[in-house]
Amino acid sequence: MPVVSNEVEPFSRSCRFAAGRYEGFIDRTRGELRSWERSRTPRRGPGSANGRADRDRIATICGASAGDGAEMTDTTTRVGKARSMLETGKTPESEPSQAKRGKAGTSAFVRERRSILLVVPIVLLLIVGLGAMLSASSVISIRETGDPLFYIKRQVIWVGLGLAAFVVTSRLPYRLYERFAVPIYVLAIAGLLATLLFGDVRGGAKRWIEVGPLTLQPSEFAKLATVIVLAAVLVRKGPLLRSIGHFFVPVMVIVGTVSVMLLLEPDFGTLLLIGAASFAVMLASTAPLGYLAGMATIGGVLATVGALTKDYRRDRITGFLDPFADPLNTGHQAVQSLVALGTGGWFGVGLGASRARWSFLPNAHTDFIFAIIGEETGFVGASLVIGLFALFGFFGVRVALRAPDRFGRLLAVGIVAWLSFQALVNVGGVVGALPITGVPLPFVSSGGNAMLVNLAAVGILFNIARSSPPDPS
Repeated sequence: MPVVSNEVEPFSRSCRFAAGRYEGFIDRTRGELRSWERSRTPRRGPGSANGRADRDRIATICGASAGDGAEMTDTTTRVGKARSMLETGKTPESEPSQAKRGKAGTSAFVRERRSILLVVPIVLLLIVGLGAMLSASSVISIRETGDPLFYIKRQVIWVGLGLAAFVVTSRLPYRLYERFAVPIYVLAIAGLLATLLFGDVRGGAKRWIEVGPLTLQPSEFAKLATVIVLAAVLVRKGPLLRSIGHFFVPVMVIVGTVSVMLLLEPDFGTLLLIGAASFAVMLASTAPLGYLAGMATIGGVLATVGALTKDYRRDRITGFLDPFADPLNTGHQAVQSLVALGTGGWFGVGLGASRARWSFLPNAHTDFIFAIIGEETGFVGASLVIGLFALFGFFGVRVALRAPDRFGRLLAVGIVAWLSFQALVNVGGVVGALPITGVPLPFVSSGGNAMLVNLAAVGILFNIARSSPPDPS
């Protein structure tokens, strides 16, 4: 039998006394919790499933037992926490961890950054456009109205309306356009029909219609409407697109109807833009490549026939092939545009110092505003403008690739292809790389309701970007 010294025996008695008090405290606490459970509600008795679940949750939260070795004050705190959690319906499992909250915050930050990067080049292009308009439109404003700020004032108003449209479309869920795609398309067709019946004839074309104090060009709305309805139809068709009837019939009806009405105006430049955007949407769909090749062939043949059936279109092609053969007639715009760009050199002649705007270059504030930018800011300034469009195209493609669903992807592809191809066609015509088509430079040229539609389309892109899931990384 071991001998216990006189020094150890008092200490052993103290430990047994403390352990007894601790076990008594645990027993009393459990009794209080059972009484409290029974008093909560008659349906949550200790023998019911809910009562057993509560006891398990309390035990999990408290973690108290006679063998835990925890302090009595700590146990009291945990019991109080258990009561408050059961009363509020919260449990440790229902509370997100700090890591999860941090990950969610990071994902939201990534989505916001992606959206902002999409808008930054557009804002810079708007600023560049207003500055260029102030210079390019001053002479024609004096000649037509006597006010050198007439066109820039009107441009500021349209930019304001366009920004308001951007705010609205950026907040509307983009999936609404899929639901109302057909009514949107019907309204666009009605606008084109009203233009043919009641529109104003300017320069041999009937493309504009006056609505009160505003002069609208419904073909600009037709661009966005065609992209929306084509994306919605191709998404609904889905696997049925492998059938030649389910692919060609809706595409020919949608694109063909708009094309016929644009040819009647005539507005061949807008028709080319709608055709390019529609082909991009089809390319991003699940349609077989053989069908797309056939559609591209049909479109190319029709475009060639359309370009050669009118004298003024043939003259534009002739002026593109050799503008200096007739510099005072068919090649006049192309020659003057090249002269303005060549005058600008590397760094330009200075802001507001353009000479081409003094009636040497026709349509300096609309179709050929890029030539004024190149003259006043030189090769460096013109390259920066092209770089801004390239950035918009890059970030727009990223938005399309990360779209939450197929409709968002097709819609984003169509909008990016339309605006990027329009910028390419305009700049190509100004520098002599493409025939002149008469389409304005997006976000820069004086275009009235074109500015409104363009910014509304960017707002839809912005909403798609904010709705996209976070990157897998």
